[in-house]
Amino acid sequence: VGPMGVGKSTVGRLLAERLGVAYRDTDDDIVAAQGRTIAEIFADEGEDAFRTVEKAAVHKALAEHDGVLALGGGAVLDAGTRALLAGLPVVFLDVDAGEAVRRIGRDPGRPLLAGDPRRRWRALAEARRPLYTQVARAVVDTTGRAPAGVVEAVLAALAPRATHV
Repeated sequence: VGPMGVGKSTVGRLLAERLGVAYRDTDDDIVAAQGRTIAEIFADEGEDAFRTVEKAAVHKALAEHDGVLALGGGAVLDAGTRALLAGLPVVFLDVDAGEAVRRIGRDPGRPLLAGDPRRRWRALAEARRPLYTQVARAVVDTTGRAPAGVVEAVLAALAPRATHV
C-alpha cells in the first residue's frame, strides 16, 4: 500500500518475481472489468462511484489471490478493506512528495492530482498516512532507491525476526 508514485506496481512485480508468486494490481483489475480507465470512471461517475468499484475489486482480489497484491492509493480509505488487511504481511511503501511528483509527472490518468500536483499529492499522502500505517506490518521508504533495493528492503522488513528465550 502507499500513495501514488511510490512504486507499488514496479516493486510489486519485482517482488512477485523474486518470490516466485503471481502479481496482481487492483487498479488493473478495475480497468479490465470496467473497460475504461480510472480517470474515465472519475470523470463519468465521480470519486464515490470509483471507490465503490475499487472496494469490490480489492475485496475480490484479497479473496482470490495469494501472491503479491498492489492496491490503489485510496483503497485503505474503506474500513472493510482495512479490516481484511489486518494480520496480512502488508508493506506501506513511502516516498517524499518531490520524488513522487517527479515519478508521476503531469499524468492525466491521475485525476486527484489535477491542478497543483505537488500540493495535492502531499495533502492526499498526509491524510492517508495514518491508514497506511494502521494496516502495515512494515514501512519502507522508496525515496532515492532503485526498485531492486526496495524489494530487498521489503524482504528484510518482512523476514521473521529471531527471538531469544
